[in-house]
Amino acid sequence: MQKRRSPGRRPLLLAVGVGVTVTALAAGMTSAFAATVFSDDFNDGNTSGWSKSGGTWTVDGSGVLNQSNAGSELARQFAGQTSWTDYSVQARVRPASFGSSTALVGLAARSTSSTKMYRLALLGSGRAELQAVNGSSVTAIGSASLGVGTGTWYALRIEASGSTIRGFVNGTQIASGSNSLTGAGRIGLVTAYASGGFDDVLVDSSGGGTPTTPPTTTPPPTSPPPTTPPPAGWPTPTGSQKVDATIPVSGSFDGGLKRYYGIGDGGQSESQDPMFELAAGATLRNVVIGAPAGDGVHCEGNCTLINVWWEDVGEDAATFRGGTTYTVDGGGARSASDKVFQHNGSGTVYIKNFRVENAGKLYRACGNCSTSYQRHVVIDNVTVRNTDAIAGINTNWGDTARFSRITIVGDPDRETSICVKYKGVPKGSEPTEIGEGADGVNCLYSPSDITYQ
Repeated sequence: MQKRRSPGRRPLLLAVGVGVTVTALAAGMTSAFAATVFSDDFNDGNTSGWSKSGGTWTVDGSGVLNQSNAGSELARQFAGQTSWTDYSVQARVRPASFGSSTALVGLAARSTSSTKMYRLALLGSGRAELQAVNGSSVTAIGSASLGVGTGTWYALRIEASGSTIRGFVNGTQIASGSNSLTGAGRIGLVTAYASGGFDDVLVDSSGGGTPTTPPTTTPPPTSPPPTTPPPAGWPTPTGSQKVDATIPVSGSFDGGLKRYYGIGDGGQSESQDPMFELAAGATLRNVVIGAPAGDGVHCEGNCTLINVWWEDVGEDAATFRGGTTYTVDGGGARSASDKVFQHNGSGTVYIKNFRVENAGKLYRACGNCSTSYQRHVVIDNVTVRNTDAIAGINTNWGDTARFSRITIVGDPDRETSICVKYKGVPKGSEPTEIGEGADGVNCLYSPSDITYQ
C-alpha cells in the first residue's frame, strides 16, 4: 500500500443474542477491570439477552430499542449478571415524552431487583440525577440542570467502583458520591411515566476513569463476527438527481439510494456549500452522494446518518458542528484526499459498520477551530483500505478515540496509523503532530481490536 501522507475475545459465552455479547469475564468482574463484557446495539432487531419488567418495548427499523408506553409507572429491561460488582455501563438514551417533571428516562447499574438499583435519570424537569433507588425510597446522590429535552440523544454512563458511584452525561460528570445500597447487580434501561429510545449499550470492567473522560464506550470483543458486517461493496444507485442548492433536512430523509450530485467544484477548496444540511435531531438515510459533492453533509446539531455513501468525497464527507451526539451507521466513503469526517462541535461521534477507501483520515477532531472543545470518537466494525490514518485527535484538549473490530485491507507493512495525536492550537494556527498509537488514555485500543487482511 502506498502511503498518502504528505511529508512534514471473546472467551466462552455465557449468554448470547445475535446482537448481544456477554463474556465469561462477567462472572468474576471485580475491580481488576479487565475488558468490555457486554454490548448490544439492537441491530439484530430483538431484545434477546434482556428481561422485561413493565412497559411496551420494541426495536425499530433503525436498531433503536423504544419504550412507548408513557403511562407505565415503571418500565425496565434488565441484562447481565447479579454477581457483577465494579463496572461502568453506558448507553445512548433519547427521551421521547415526559408525563411530568418527575417522569424519567434513564440507565441503571447494580440492580438486585426490579426496584433496587443505582439509576442515572433524565427528568422531565430538565435535570439529570444520579439516584440510589430502594423501592419507593429514592436518594439523590447528585444532580445537574442540563435542560434535558425530548428528541435529543444523551450519552449516559454510570461508574460503580466499591462504594463510589459516579454519573456522567455526554462525557461530563454530573454526580459522584459514596453509597452502600448495593455492591453488585445487573444493568438496566428504565422509564417512569415517560417514553424513550435506547441504543449502544456497553458494559466495561475497565471503568473508573477521570471525570473529564467521555462515556466509557469500549467496544465489543473482536473475535465474533460482526452483527452488521461492513458492506462488502458499493451500492448501485437507483437513479440520479442533480442538486443546485443545499437540501435542508429536518426529521428524516430517505433517499432510496438515489445518487445526489452537483454542488461545489469537486475539490478541497474551503467554504463550499453542503449537499445536505441536517437540523438538530435529523436523520439522513439511504443516500448516495456523487461528485461534485461540495462539503457533503453538515449536521447543525445531533444527527444520524444511516447507509449514506460518498462516491468521491469533496471538501469533507460530513461535518459535525453544533450537537453533542452524532452517529454514522453503515455506508462508506472513498477518495478523500484529506479527511472523511470533520468534528467541529463538542461531544462524541459514533462511526460503526462503515468502510473507507483512498482517504487521508477517516476522522479528525478539529485542531484549530474557534472553540477548543473536548471531542471524542468511537469507531467500531469498520473496514479500511488505502487510508493514511483512521483518527486524528488533540490530546492537549483531552480528546479520545476508541477502536474495535477494525479491519485493514491490503497493508502488509502495517503503514496505516490507527490513532494520530496532535497538539490543538487557536484558530489561525496549524496543529502539530506529536505522536501516534495506543496509550490507554487518549488512543484506546489493543492489538486484538485491529485485524489485517
